[in-house]
Amino acid sequence: MDNLNYGIVGNCRSAALISEKGSLEWLCLPVFDSASVFAKLLDKDIGGSFEIITDDSYTISQKYLDKTNILITSFSNGADSFELLDFMPRYHYHNGRQQVYSPPDLIRYMKWKSGNPRFKIKYEPKLEYAERKTITEVREHFVKSFTQSGAYDSLYLYTNINKERVLDGSEIEIEKDNDIYFLVSYNQKLLKQSVERAYLKLQRTEVYWLNWSEDTHRFSSYNKEILRSALILKLLSYDKTGAVLAAATTSLPETIGEIRNWDYRFCWLRDASMVIKIMTKIGHWKSAERFLNFIIDVVSDKDEKIQIMYGIKREKNLRERILTHFSGYENSEPVRIGNAAYKQKQHDIYGILMDVIYQQFSLFEVSLQNSEELWTITRSIVRIVRKNWRKPDRGIWEIRHDHRHFIFSKLLCWVAVDRAVKVAELIKNQHYVKKWSGLRETIKEDILKKGWNEELQSFTQAYGSDDFDASTLLMETYGFIDASDPRYISTVKATQRELSRNGLMYRYKNRDDFGLPSSSFTICTFWLIQALHRIGEKNEARKLFDELLSYSNHLGIFSEDIDFDSKRLLGNFPQAYSHLALIETAMLFSEDIELKSKF
Repeated sequence: MDNLNYGIVGNCRSAALISEKGSLEWLCLPVFDSASVFAKLLDKDIGGSFEIITDDSYTISQKYLDKTNILITSFSNGADSFELLDFMPRYHYHNGRQQVYSPPDLIRYMKWKSGNPRFKIKYEPKLEYAERKTITEVREHFVKSFTQSGAYDSLYLYTNINKERVLDGSEIEIEKDNDIYFLVSYNQKLLKQSVERAYLKLQRTEVYWLNWSEDTHRFSSYNKEILRSALILKLLSYDKTGAVLAAATTSLPETIGEIRNWDYRFCWLRDASMVIKIMTKIGHWKSAERFLNFIIDVVSDKDEKIQIMYGIKREKNLRERILTHFSGYENSEPVRIGNAAYKQKQHDIYGILMDVIYQQFSLFEVSLQNSEELWTITRSIVRIVRKNWRKPDRGIWEIRHDHRHFIFSKLLCWVAVDRAVKVAELIKNQHYVKKWSGLRETIKEDILKKGWNEELQSFTQAYGSDDFDASTLLMETYGFIDASDPRYISTVKATQRELSRNGLMYRYKNRDDFGLPSSSFTICTFWLIQALHRIGEKNEARKLFDELLSYSNHLGIFSEDIDFDSKRLLGNFPQAYSHLALIETAMLFSEDIELKSKF
């Protein structure tokens, strides 16, 4: 049984997944949502990979260079050893003003450590999702791979060793003081490439990540886990537009052999807003500024219909299609690119978006232009909520076949108006405070009256429903209800009782478009831990948190889902949702320790 034992490297333009054995098995160029050039992750036979192969005498281990997104894979048989450092270049340079260099490149840098280490290369790029044949040829200065039919695409490999030996899989020896580099690039290079140039890029990239990590707030506990999660969230941001991706992959199944396989290489407003709120709390407020500019760009007109998600380059049409030639991860079909969910109506996005806008107004000085644009968006959101909050929608879990009065959607409509009122208070506009306060109270009364199930003594998934839903655990988090309210305490305990299994949480257990859910949605377990902590069950919360952390992969990375029994990681990877919740939960425990230390 495979687990998602991959490391991720990237440069806020694209990202690559490297297996625990040092095999490059997922890379899309030139950006995150481009067609793949390596996709063994989705088809072991035809997907394409870049593998480092040693004989069975070698033990292979993997870790990140401390406080960076540079991945080190170590190979050793005792006498002979070498290191493989994988990274995508990202560093500052000065050209009149400070800019960031982040090309569509991946560098694999090899260092001799001892003895006479030997390895072979398997270099098999498969461009354009391997839909058509890729031809790979040795040229004078590089190895070029390209397509001849269909959409034209090409890829370049630069190295300081014999290029023919790379392609024919000959044995290669690493010698002391003779490092080896491989540069995979979407573009043909203008400057002559060399091992010295590759090493300089490695050093500069290390400095960039060390400086970034230094700017991340430290806490009284779980600093290692918080920083790794923060570094992953940074990798899932697209610098050019400010978009934040839900995950770096497509079609990794929520359950092996089932069809809950989706493309997550897009910007969901919900996920991205939650990420930005957390990144701001840990010191990276520029991410918030870039994301809000993304929002201003995609919601440019007052009558603009706000979608639940957008392409990372602000695309609004994310047409979904199936790649029938791919067998899928562990033969779990289908493999999808694009995501039809962009058409759905989900009322919760208004509240989550307003929560970030309010945070920006309350914590930071906002430029006059941005503040006026954000105020216009705020008024538009309230107008949309007033018109739509009584209507059913698809809900946070994107139920494709059913519109219902989901409580989480109603809750976030309340959040939208509540935060809009607070923004109006901050800018001292009493007219809108009075105008919107009544709507806020009306929505709250409606939720308390219709969302509470007296028989179950709990808020449930939807009005009139007997089904439980993990999203109700967030009612206190958003300030809707107090942690000491008996209704919230009862909801937390009932939801845990009904949705928890082996220490992990279902999103819900009722049948959806694809039958009964059969894996745990990682973020929901974090939500339970937070809720337990807030109602005073702190010891149980800490125990569950430490258990959950142990289910990450070998590098501390989480995907979207976890199997209840085997604890293997499932779903798209790495998942922004999971890592933002990890940080948020760890901060709760840190705050608790800091409070105790003051008394």
